[in-house]
Amino acid sequence: MIKVGIIGATGYAGGELVRILQAHKEAEIVWYGSRSYIDKKYADVYQNMFEIIENRCLDDNMEALADKADVIFTATPQGFCASVMNERILSETKVIDLSADYRIKDVSVYEKWYGIEHKSPQFIKEAVYGLCEVNREAVKTARLVANPGCYTTCSILTAYPLAKEGIIDMDTLIVDAKSGTSGAGRGAKVSNLFCEVNENIKAYGVGSHRHTPEIEEQLNLASGGNAAISFTPHLVPMNRGILATEYASLKKEVTYTDVKAIYDQYYKDEIFVRVLEEGICPETKWVEGSNYADINFKIDHRTNRIIMMGAIDNLVKGAAGQAVQNMNIMFGLNEREGLDLIPMFP
Repeated sequence: MIKVGIIGATGYAGGELVRILQAHKEAEIVWYGSRSYIDKKYADVYQNMFEIIENRCLDDNMEALADKADVIFTATPQGFCASVMNERILSETKVIDLSADYRIKDVSVYEKWYGIEHKSPQFIKEAVYGLCEVNREAVKTARLVANPGCYTTCSILTAYPLAKEGIIDMDTLIVDAKSGTSGAGRGAKVSNLFCEVNENIKAYGVGSHRHTPEIEEQLNLASGGNAAISFTPHLVPMNRGILATEYASLKKEVTYTDVKAIYDQYYKDEIFVRVLEEGICPETKWVEGSNYADINFKIDHRTNRIIMMGAIDNLVKGAAGQAVQNMNIMFGLNEREGLDLIPMFP
């Protein structure tokens, strides 16, 4: 059995890690880390775990945990993992970080967009960007995996094949994305109160959202360019889900069959990416509670643009599910283990 430790086990992403790993046949959680609930029964924090989990929450001592766990998930705010990471921890265990601390390769870009000093930049180069469908081979031998963000996972997977094949003009790429409120975390914020969110939709982080450089970096690696993209996120009144609608000008004339062949080339063997049938638009309700990413596209010949669409569950494929998928890859397991989650409906 793989011994698993979770730091940040009582946040939404951490709670989802716990839920998924309860059904994982090869993993055992040995540490439920939570600074806010030390010594409190985990099932008292998440009552859905009543009579399922008897453990109490422990602290966030990564060095102590490294002696007990084969892998540590850090579902923590930006800056925590970088502040405690050291060579001893990485020599004792593997780490999958769900924050942004090791996602961006240019430390100055990270510090600019996140507004904090990076405390362990010496590990950035080593960290593997854990987008499983793109970096699977590198993940296999990694000690430190930077689990991608929710907006970024959806946005990158949706456009990646066309960026990689040079079909779209990257300088024209616009990403318009919507997220459920769980993407903002479990902490109390006035802007996330029911009366603020219900019957409302709003843009936020316009021109300044922290996932922008992550999307840019990965799609520019794919295309070989240095484009700046326009990314605008929106908050919608639902618990879960990301929907990304992306627009770009075409660099050459293509047909539906041409583009579909490209998506199939990249994703036909990917168990968690579903390229939908012609004319079917991705919807968040059809991926809710699952590790699937649903993708499709529409060519607008009138404007010489292509519209790319993707949907994921932000807490599963956008966070905990992808983290478990990375763990499965790192330990040579079947990628589906623990993740055969059929989307919930209604």
